[in-house]
Amino acid sequence: MINILSMIKQDTNVIFERDPAANGLLEVLLTYSGLHAIIFYRLAHPLYNLGLRTIPRIISQIGRFLTGIEIHPGAKIGPGFFIDHGMGVVIGETTEIGSNVTLYQGVTLGGTGKETGKRHPTIGDNVMISAGAKVLGSIEIGDNVKIGAGAVVLEEAPNDCTVVGIPGRIVVKDGEKLEQDCADLEHGDLPDPVQEMLLCMNTRIKKLEKQNNN
Repeated sequence: MINILSMIKQDTNVIFERDPAANGLLEVLLTYSGLHAIIFYRLAHPLYNLGLRTIPRIISQIGRFLTGIEIHPGAKIGPGFFIDHGMGVVIGETTEIGSNVTLYQGVTLGGTGKETGKRHPTIGDNVMISAGAKVLGSIEIGDNVKIGAGAVVLEEAPNDCTVVGIPGRIVVKDGEKLEQDCADLEHGDLPDPVQEMLLCMNTRIKKLEKQNNN
Protein backbone atom coordinates (compact mmCIF):
# COMPACT_ATOMS: atom_id res chain seq x y z
CA MET A 1 0.00 0.00 0.00
CA ILE A 2 2.86 2.35 0.83
CA ASN A 3 4.40 1.67 -2.59
CA ILE A 4 1.08 2.44 -4.31
CA LEU A 5 0.76 5.75 -2.48
CA SER A 6 4.36 6.61 -3.30
CA MET A 7 3.78 6.01 -7.03
CA ILE A 8 0.54 8.04 -6.99
CA LYS A 9 2.46 10.86 -5.31
CA GLN A 10 5.07 10.76 -8.09
CA ASP A 11 2.31 10.67 -10.73
CA THR A 12 0.82 13.79 -9.10
CA ASN A 13 4.11 15.67 -8.78
CA VAL A 14 5.02 15.26 -12.47
CA ILE A 15 1.86 17.09 -13.48
CA PHE A 16 3.29 20.30 -12.04
CA GLU A 17 6.56 19.64 -13.89
CA ARG A 18 4.98 19.02 -17.31
CA ASP A 19 1.72 20.97 -17.39
CA PRO A 20 1.94 24.77 -17.07
CA ALA A 21 -1.85 24.89 -16.66
CA ALA A 22 -1.68 23.12 -13.27
CA ASN A 23 -2.47 25.81 -10.69
CA GLY A 24 -2.59 23.88 -7.44
CA LEU A 25 -2.84 20.49 -5.78
CA LEU A 26 -6.58 20.69 -5.14
CA GLU A 27 -7.29 21.52 -8.78
CA VAL A 28 -5.11 18.65 -9.99
CA LEU A 29 -6.69 16.13 -7.62
CA LEU A 30 -10.24 17.15 -8.52
CA THR A 31 -10.08 17.92 -12.24
CA TYR A 32 -7.28 15.94 -13.92
CA SER A 33 -8.85 12.90 -15.59
CA GLY A 34 -5.44 11.50 -16.49
CA LEU A 35 -4.49 11.36 -12.83
CA HIS A 36 -7.85 9.81 -11.91
CA ALA A 37 -7.31 7.06 -14.50
CA ILE A 38 -3.83 6.36 -13.17
CA ILE A 39 -5.15 6.11 -9.60
CA PHE A 40 -7.77 3.56 -10.69
CA TYR A 41 -5.00 1.63 -12.44
CA ARG A 42 -2.67 1.77 -9.41
CA LEU A 43 -5.46 0.26 -7.30
CA ALA A 44 -6.44 -2.44 -9.81
CA HIS A 45 -2.96 -3.61 -10.85
CA PRO A 46 -1.92 -5.24 -7.52
CA LEU A 47 -5.21 -7.16 -7.45
CA TYR A 48 -4.54 -8.36 -10.99
CA ASN A 49 -1.10 -9.53 -9.90
CA LEU A 50 -2.72 -11.59 -7.14
CA GLY A 51 -4.48 -13.61 -9.80
CA LEU A 52 -7.82 -11.85 -9.58
CA ARG A 53 -9.43 -10.90 -12.87
CA THR A 54 -13.02 -9.73 -12.48
CA ILE A 55 -12.55 -7.18 -9.67
CA PRO A 56 -9.58 -5.42 -11.34
CA ARG A 57 -11.49 -5.26 -14.62
CA ILE A 58 -14.51 -3.76 -12.84
CA ILE A 59 -12.24 -1.09 -11.30
CA SER A 60 -10.74 -0.49 -14.76
CA GLN A 61 -14.18 -0.13 -16.34
CA ILE A 62 -15.30 2.34 -13.66
CA GLY A 63 -12.17 4.36 -14.41
CA ARG A 64 -12.91 4.20 -18.13
CA PHE A 65 -16.51 5.33 -17.59
CA LEU A 66 -15.46 8.29 -15.47
CA THR A 67 -12.39 9.42 -17.42
CA GLY A 68 -12.65 8.16 -21.01
CA ILE A 69 -9.27 6.48 -20.53
CA GLU A 70 -8.90 2.69 -20.66
CA ILE A 71 -5.91 1.15 -18.90
CA HIS A 72 -5.95 -2.62 -18.61
CA PRO A 73 -5.04 -3.67 -15.04
CA GLY A 74 -2.51 -6.15 -16.42
CA ALA A 75 -0.33 -3.41 -17.95
CA LYS A 76 2.94 -2.58 -16.20
CA ILE A 77 3.46 1.15 -15.70
CA GLY A 78 6.41 2.79 -13.98
CA PRO A 79 6.39 5.88 -11.76
CA GLY A 80 6.03 9.44 -13.01
CA PHE A 81 3.39 8.53 -15.60
CA PHE A 82 1.46 11.51 -17.03
CA ILE A 83 -1.59 11.48 -19.30
CA ASP A 84 -2.37 15.00 -20.52
CA HIS A 85 -6.07 15.56 -21.30
CA GLY A 86 -6.30 11.83 -22.00
CA MET A 87 -9.68 11.27 -23.62
CA GLY A 88 -9.53 8.17 -25.82
CA VAL A 89 -6.24 6.78 -24.48
CA VAL A 90 -6.13 2.96 -24.58
CA ILE A 91 -3.39 0.86 -22.96
CA GLY A 92 -3.46 -2.89 -23.57
CA GLU A 93 -2.97 -5.78 -21.17
CA THR A 94 0.65 -6.70 -21.90
CA THR A 95 1.90 -3.14 -22.34
CA GLU A 96 5.01 -2.24 -20.34
CA ILE A 97 5.78 1.43 -19.68
CA GLY A 98 8.95 2.75 -18.06
CA SER A 99 9.47 5.78 -15.84
CA ASN A 100 8.51 9.39 -16.61
CA VAL A 101 6.44 8.67 -19.71
CA THR A 102 3.96 11.20 -21.10
CA LEU A 103 0.93 10.39 -23.27
CA TYR A 104 -1.49 12.81 -24.90
CA GLN A 105 -5.12 12.34 -25.88
CA GLY A 106 -6.10 9.61 -28.29
CA VAL A 107 -2.94 7.52 -27.89
CA THR A 108 -3.31 3.76 -28.33
CA LEU A 109 -0.77 1.24 -27.06
CA GLY A 110 -2.39 -1.81 -28.59
CA GLY A 111 -2.01 -5.08 -30.41
CA THR A 112 -2.29 -5.97 -34.06
CA GLY A 113 -4.91 -8.68 -33.57
CA LYS A 114 -2.56 -11.40 -34.84
CA GLU A 115 -0.43 -12.05 -31.78
CA THR A 116 -0.70 -14.12 -28.62
CA GLY A 117 1.19 -13.78 -25.37
CA LYS A 118 3.14 -10.49 -25.31
CA ARG A 119 1.12 -8.61 -27.88
CA HIS A 120 1.43 -4.96 -26.82
CA PRO A 121 4.39 -2.55 -26.91
CA THR A 122 7.15 -1.99 -24.40
CA ILE A 123 7.85 1.70 -23.83
CA GLY A 124 11.17 2.89 -22.37
CA ASP A 125 11.91 5.71 -19.94
CA ASN A 126 11.33 9.42 -20.64
CA VAL A 127 9.20 8.77 -23.72
CA MET A 128 6.68 11.29 -25.09
CA ILE A 129 3.83 10.05 -27.32
CA SER A 130 1.80 12.81 -28.94
CA ALA A 131 -1.92 13.13 -29.60
CA GLY A 132 -3.54 10.43 -31.69
CA ALA A 133 -0.42 8.30 -32.10
CA LYS A 134 -0.79 4.50 -32.30
CA VAL A 135 1.95 2.13 -31.18
CA LEU A 136 0.90 -1.38 -32.12
CA GLY A 137 2.23 -4.86 -31.56
CA SER A 138 4.91 -6.43 -29.39
CA ILE A 139 7.59 -3.89 -30.26
CA GLU A 140 10.09 -1.98 -28.15
CA ILE A 141 10.31 1.80 -28.02
CA GLY A 142 13.63 2.92 -26.53
CA ASP A 143 14.42 5.56 -23.94
CA ASN A 144 14.07 9.29 -24.68
CA VAL A 145 11.95 8.69 -27.78
CA LYS A 146 9.44 11.21 -29.14
CA ILE A 147 6.53 9.98 -31.25
CA GLY A 148 4.76 12.65 -33.30
CA ALA A 149 1.05 13.36 -33.41
CA GLY A 150 -0.96 10.91 -35.50
CA ALA A 151 1.96 8.54 -36.10
CA VAL A 152 1.33 4.81 -36.51
CA VAL A 153 4.34 2.95 -35.17
CA LEU A 154 4.64 -0.72 -36.15
CA GLU A 155 8.39 -1.23 -35.83
CA GLU A 156 10.86 -0.84 -32.98
CA ALA A 157 12.50 2.52 -32.30
CA PRO A 158 15.98 2.85 -30.73
CA ASN A 159 16.94 5.21 -27.94
CA ASP A 160 17.08 8.98 -28.49
CA CYS A 161 15.06 9.29 -31.69
CA THR A 162 11.95 10.99 -33.07
CA VAL A 163 9.34 8.98 -34.99
CA VAL A 164 6.64 10.53 -37.20
CA GLY A 165 4.28 9.58 -40.01
CA ILE A 166 2.20 6.65 -41.24
CA PRO A 167 3.79 4.20 -41.02
CA GLY A 168 6.12 5.63 -38.40
CA ARG A 169 9.64 6.45 -39.54
CA ILE A 170 12.65 7.83 -37.71
CA VAL A 171 13.44 11.41 -38.69
CA VAL A 172 15.78 12.41 -35.85
CA LYS A 173 18.42 10.20 -34.22
CA ASP A 174 20.73 11.35 -31.42
CA GLY A 175 19.72 14.95 -32.05
CA GLU A 176 20.56 14.90 -35.77
CA LYS A 177 17.96 15.10 -38.51
CA LEU A 178 18.14 12.22 -40.97
CA GLU A 179 18.34 13.00 -44.68
CA GLN A 180 15.07 12.60 -46.57
CA ASP A 181 14.14 13.09 -50.22
CA CYS A 182 10.93 14.86 -49.25
CA ALA A 183 9.77 17.20 -46.50
CA ASP A 184 9.30 15.49 -43.14
CA LEU A 185 6.27 15.58 -40.92
CA GLU A 186 7.56 17.44 -37.86
CA HIS A 187 5.97 16.98 -34.45
CA GLY A 188 3.68 19.92 -33.80
CA ASP A 189 3.65 20.92 -37.48
CA LEU A 190 1.16 18.92 -39.52
CA PRO A 191 1.13 20.17 -43.14
CA ASP A 192 -1.51 19.50 -45.75
CA PRO A 193 -0.86 15.93 -47.02
CA VAL A 194 -1.75 17.01 -50.57
CA GLN A 195 0.86 19.75 -50.38
CA GLU A 196 3.37 17.22 -49.04
CA MET A 197 2.74 14.94 -52.03
CA LEU A 198 3.11 17.86 -54.47
CA LEU A 199 6.41 18.83 -52.83
CA CYS A 200 7.65 15.25 -53.20
CA MET A 201 6.61 15.14 -56.85
CA ASN A 202 8.24 18.50 -57.52
CA THR A 203 11.49 17.33 -55.93
CA ARG A 204 11.54 14.18 -58.05
CA ILE A 205 10.74 16.10 -61.26
CA LYS A 206 13.65 18.46 -60.64
CA LYS A 207 15.98 15.51 -60.11
CA LEU A 208 14.85 13.89 -63.35
CA GLU A 209 15.23 17.16 -65.28
CA LYS A 210 18.72 17.60 -63.91
CA GLN A 211 19.64 14.04 -64.95
CA ASN A 212 18.25 14.60 -68.48
CA ASN A 213 20.16 17.88 -68.87
CA ASN A 214 23.37 16.11 -67.92
